[in-house]
Amino acid sequence: MSKIRVLIVDDSAVVRQVLTAMLSEDTDIEVVGVASDPLFAMEKMAKLWPDVIVMDVEMPRMDGITFLRKIMTEHPTPVVICSTLTEKGAETTMQALSAGAVSIVTKPKVGLKSYLQDASDNLIHTVKAAARANVKRLGDPAKALQVAPKLTADAILPASTSAMAQTTEAVVAIGTSTGGTQALEAVLTKLPRVSPGIVIVQHMPEKFTEAFANRLNGICQIEVREARTGDRVMPGLALIAPGGRHMMLKRSGAYYHVDVVDGPLVNRHRPSVDVLFRSAAKCAGSNALGIIMTGMGDDGARGLKEMRDAGARTIAQNEETCVVYGMPKEAVKLDAVDRIMPLGDIPHAIRTATAGRM
Repeated sequence: MSKIRVLIVDDSAVVRQVLTAMLSEDTDIEVVGVASDPLFAMEKMAKLWPDVIVMDVEMPRMDGITFLRKIMTEHPTPVVICSTLTEKGAETTMQALSAGAVSIVTKPKVGLKSYLQDASDNLIHTVKAAARANVKRLGDPAKALQVAPKLTADAILPASTSAMAQTTEAVVAIGTSTGGTQALEAVLTKLPRVSPGIVIVQHMPEKFTEAFANRLNGICQIEVREARTGDRVMPGLALIAPGGRHMMLKRSGAYYHVDVVDGPLVNRHRPSVDVLFRSAAKCAGSNALGIIMTGMGDDGARGLKEMRDAGARTIAQNEETCVVYGMPKEAVKLDAVDRIMPLGDIPHAIRTATAGRM
């Protein structure tokens, strides 16, 4: 099997050096070039086109967003954004994801070298996931590295053999990862203001989920915001789990709210889709609709099976419309899915959830 060819584009010599060393440690990856800005990168790409580009978005001579759009228009290629953990960096990265970037890795303003070295496993996993992405799907809004043993949702909350009784209020739980920012935009922008309450886990680093939620809130009819403990799940509202924390659905009487909690990585993620789905199975049961969409790995598959066993309706995005058909595929293999459907049909399924029709 040929190696994954990676080009690194960053104006920091230290970042280029550290990223090159980290990626070169993996035998499946080859760093075929580095560049300090997009213009130098284009010169190198004219000679040898990479399989994956790892790049900053704030660079001299040509900004990363313009460069990314040029790549996705002329020669669609998986791009991983290496962005600073700042409010400005988060907002710019949201533009990059909207323009077609696959995923995000983060870098701080200080302690850069030691931070990046500690994040080596995540970077390698992200690059390998990007190499398998269907970049054609990234242009349409409508064998990962195995590291430490994975924890399951048991690390956060125990499984339950029964759910609470039926209520009149439906709740929709959505889980997604690689390619999910575009998929969520395609789904949520199609929903009318009167829609079931929605809880979402999108694998994304800390500080970026707030910017992502704010961006969606500006283009959707429904309200979208980053979740906080105690937020009630209400019609016309979508709550997105904060990066770096798990989110669980809770019930008080006939109403639902969320708890945002710390805890270990589950399926190598925090927030974890399995944690959200298990909590939905436990307290919502047949009142819930579970949806698993594009993403690498298997987070959410077991939780979706628990939701189905508890009486919830469950949906998986089909392979043809996924950027990465990993999470939905694993859910289908576990017999956790009632229906498999293209991304474009999911908004209708959500709109009809309260009527008991799909």
